[in-house]
Amino acid sequence: MRMRISLFLPVICFFSTLSAAQTRNSQKQGYPNRPNILWLSVEDMSPHLGCYGDYTVPTPNVDRLAKEGIRYTNAFTTAGVCAPSRNAIITGRIQTSNGGHNMRTLNNTYPEQTGLPKSYSSVPPVGVRHLGEYLRAAGYYTTNNAKTDYQISESPAFWDENGNKAHYRNRAKGQPFFAVFNCNTTHESQVWERSKRPLRVDPAKVKLPPYYPDTDSVRLDVARFYTNVSEMDDWVGERLRELEASGELQHTIVMFWSDHGDGLPHVKREVTDRGIRVPFIVRLPMYVSGRVDDRLVSSIDWAPTVLSLAGIAPPKNMQGSALLGRYAAKDTREYVFAARDRIDSHYDRVRSVHDGRYQYLYNFYPELPYYMDLAYRRQQPSMRDILRLRDAGKLDAVQMRWFGKKGGQEELYDVKADPHQLHDLSADPAHAAVLQRMRKAFRQWQSEVPDLGGIPEKQLISEWWLGKSQPPATEVPTVTHTRKYAKVHCATPGASIVYKVIGKQGVEPVRWEVYTGRIPLRDGERVVAMAQRTGYLPSPR
Repeated sequence: MRMRISLFLPVICFFSTLSAAQTRNSQKQGYPNRPNILWLSVEDMSPHLGCYGDYTVPTPNVDRLAKEGIRYTNAFTTAGVCAPSRNAIITGRIQTSNGGHNMRTLNNTYPEQTGLPKSYSSVPPVGVRHLGEYLRAAGYYTTNNAKTDYQISESPAFWDENGNKAHYRNRAKGQPFFAVFNCNTTHESQVWERSKRPLRVDPAKVKLPPYYPDTDSVRLDVARFYTNVSEMDDWVGERLRELEASGELQHTIVMFWSDHGDGLPHVKREVTDRGIRVPFIVRLPMYVSGRVDDRLVSSIDWAPTVLSLAGIAPPKNMQGSALLGRYAAKDTREYVFAARDRIDSHYDRVRSVHDGRYQYLYNFYPELPYYMDLAYRRQQPSMRDILRLRDAGKLDAVQMRWFGKKGGQEELYDVKADPHQLHDLSADPAHAAVLQRMRKAFRQWQSEVPDLGGIPEKQLISEWWLGKSQPPATEVPTVTHTRKYAKVHCATPGASIVYKVIGKQGVEPVRWEVYTGRIPLRDGERVVAMAQRTGYLPSPR
């Protein structure tokens, strides 16, 4: 059995592929011949697109991306909810190994129920970095517009621009860019917040899965969701037209993805196939056209793929593997893994192993029900209707299954034969060999990749904060000047260092640069620096 997962490694040489001179030259004297890379990130959406065979609403712009690029048919995120999933996406590592597995940490709206701080950042192992930091160090102009929600404290090392106005057009002439645009149109909340907008699909004509009762409010929410998918497609068209108008489309790799499955009841927050299967499309101009790739893909593969396409060797501590580019992995993935932990005010711990046909679930708390009674979710009219029918005893056995206790510690489903995962095969003698194989893969994954979900959350925070009531402070970096260069050092392990070069006139640049090695200086120049380890307080400058 071959599993494409990396063992946890301690400190690595962060920018082993880049010298300081290469980095500064790329920033000041021109840029390497590297492609632009654009991420089109959408929220809470399964593959409800024409190019994936769902023609409920037209999606011509996403379909265009698929026609002109590569459509991946077996792409999965590592969580069924946004923040833990995004933690894995931006680091190339499953969130359980970073401490980013609980939903959510940076804006905990349930401190009374959980007893947790209102906000805290996860503290990834030393050597784990944000994708943007690698790209900035290589001379890329990085922008994020505008959602982050990565479960890690923001740092000036990550982005040249971050916010609603962030745009690649602000880069220096000829500079390659990595730009993230996030669309929240398909987010769960938009089902009720966009309730007065015109529908683009008839509620009577939407197809309902068997786990939904056939009511007006359920049909209306599903129709609203599909309408939001159609409006999201308009947004994709706008982004593509911007690229074309700027003359950059044929120089830009476009990656389209969702952070997890649909923002509808019984989908979002689940770690079953429907909660983690997502669309993933890569448009590589002038290389491929209309290709379909059936390989198993995990969202932890996206960050190393970006680095590989940019000509940067992915670091060894990334657990994902590059799908394309100079450093594309030769092996194929046998399994994808996912996890569910605390969701808002409710705790659970489930782990998933998926091989493309079968999905194995391990329930650490089998006594808990599948359903979490979350206040946020009850804002959705269809969810309230489902609960009303449950309480009235009017749901059938399939619809009531979500509200029952889990079948046991292990579950096994044949997703191809049973796409709604209604029939647990873990006790079926005919599937004993499959169960044993999937169980072995689960145990090997747990033995090789750290799973911090086994540590109580309060204890984990206490360990990160060294038993104090707030995060540790990053040490102030020391700057050593000579006549021709400056060197910067920070004593805090794992700290990212940023700097500015101030000239004779004392004018301070707006943006911080990522420190990778000694900084060449001209006469009269000096360097100021600051440092921050992810999850720690930043140092003074």
